[in-house]
Amino acid sequence: MKCYVLYLVLFCWAVLSNVVRAERPNIIMFLIDDQNPSSIAAFGGDTYTPNLDRMAAEGMKFTRAYVSSSVCTPSRYSFLTGRFAGNSHSRLYREAMGGQENQGLPHFNVALEHDNMNVGNVLREAGYTTGFVGKFHLTSRLDFPEFYEGQDGWIDIAKDAKPGPRTAAQFKHNERWICRYLKTLGFSWAKNVYPENLHQPYSIHNPEWTTVAALEFIEANREGPFYLHLCSTLLHGPDRAWRKSMDQPQITGVGEVDNLPEVMTPRGELLRTIAEKGFDPDSHVAGEAWIDDSVGAILRKLKELGIDDNTLVIFAPDHGREGKGSVFSHGSCQVPMIMRWPNGIPAGQVCGELVQNIDLVPTFFDLGKAEKPESYRVDGQSLTPLFKNGRAADWRDHLYLEMGSARATVTKEWSYIAVRYTKDQIASIKEASPKNLPRAMSYIGRLGIGVRGADRPGFFDEDQLYHLTNDPKEKNNLAYKNNHAARIKEMQGLMQQDLRAIGRPFGEFIPGGNAAKPGQINEQIRIVKQLEIKGKTVTVPQVLNRNSEVDEEPVADDKAKRKLQRETRRKARQGARTGDQTNVDQ
Repeated sequence: MKCYVLYLVLFCWAVLSNVVRAERPNIIMFLIDDQNPSSIAAFGGDTYTPNLDRMAAEGMKFTRAYVSSSVCTPSRYSFLTGRFAGNSHSRLYREAMGGQENQGLPHFNVALEHDNMNVGNVLREAGYTTGFVGKFHLTSRLDFPEFYEGQDGWIDIAKDAKPGPRTAAQFKHNERWICRYLKTLGFSWAKNVYPENLHQPYSIHNPEWTTVAALEFIEANREGPFYLHLCSTLLHGPDRAWRKSMDQPQITGVGEVDNLPEVMTPRGELLRTIAEKGFDPDSHVAGEAWIDDSVGAILRKLKELGIDDNTLVIFAPDHGREGKGSVFSHGSCQVPMIMRWPNGIPAGQVCGELVQNIDLVPTFFDLGKAEKPESYRVDGQSLTPLFKNGRAADWRDHLYLEMGSARATVTKEWSYIAVRYTKDQIASIKEASPKNLPRAMSYIGRLGIGVRGADRPGFFDEDQLYHLTNDPKEKNNLAYKNNHAARIKEMQGLMQQDLRAIGRPFGEFIPGGNAAKPGQINEQIRIVKQLEIKGKTVTVPQVLNRNSEVDEEPVADDKAKRKLQRETRRKARQGARTGDQTNVDQ
């Protein structure tokens, strides 16, 4: 009798486990690099993306999706953790910033932590098989020193390394190394991984190489549930790099290979199709159609295996293209995002709510019935309430963005940006020559991607306000217009709420540590706005070379700016005296 009862209990437990298992969807996070909404036809782009268009038609298109940071590393950190990069507790970030008493400057200085508080580990512990394919870009020698020692340690490959057997062997070694690293982080499986951005002499995009590994993982785990973090190297780099890569099919992340299985449309055939559709096959469309074809291969495999209906596929880039290194919306933090899940998302839905990459991990935990550890910090919220029709009661009214020394608060109509340098940064800015000012005043302290946003007039302004409906490309800074004082006050109040949650100082909003009040580099702001900045080339006008200064007579906006800064400092002092930090921004 006891054996019968035990058998019955075990049988019921097995049935219940299978029911729970069946209810939980497979999840594929298809993360790409550097993409604007205009590079997908479903978002109005003049391009060829039939598979992404199909995903949008059969699922949900998010028209107000954002990433929290606009360069690879901090954004990818948020995709993998559900946290703002500014909340990284990696040793790498702590040592770069100091303790919580100092202002944070999140950019390429964050990493996944040694405590494995990430989606791959938590879902694995909840019963998912978790896999990683493609670009990672979140390693840390400080957090994992053991991975950099001995014969199995990381190999630093020279930038001028030549192709050949020795270099290929080093690439293969590092690919095996990063797969071990990811498994230590908690992922069940990893294959065909790029540790960082493409590296010479094998800096060639090859989506077939990553797609092959993704299909292998899906096939092996067809019984589910599985989670796959699939990261393409496209669309990183200039358009011509994508097209050039298409002519070198044997170059992969481990050097040259003899061949790859034909899991995607043959490249020549894809280029002919692009031409037949009326597009230039040597233009940007080639790369956009190429990554779309990888999406198509994944969707076909799911259908072939009969697991299409219960697999949630998310497609999104890590940030936009021309606004990298900024906290602008256009071409920077606002990104195209699509979700398809026939069992859970009705077809043809459009969501216009403010959503962010920090929301994805809590969504996955929700769907996967995963219990995160109590010490696991999540900054986002599950998107599942939006799945029915793209709307939810009491959804958030604003977003918080961060990039180095800049922060932004975004509502559906407005974007407010505050640029607040630390005391050390201000000292460096004051000492910099005109030619070196753009680097010193870049939000992330570098030229190139650090100043891509400088083509917009307000990029270097310490306070910026944009009406996103009337000025979607953020060209007209309204922050120093007197008739927008109330709006500035409102947006600063929202920003201060989020800064409080982060828990680090920032300018006059949260005083302390190395944070500094604004208004100390007005002269340098006027100078830098007169420079010609193109990538890493800075041209100083002759008048600045002669005088090292700009027009002495301030324009009206400069006067208004100083008035706003004086008022902000006065309120900061008042708040400090009363101990009520909620009034700092008033």
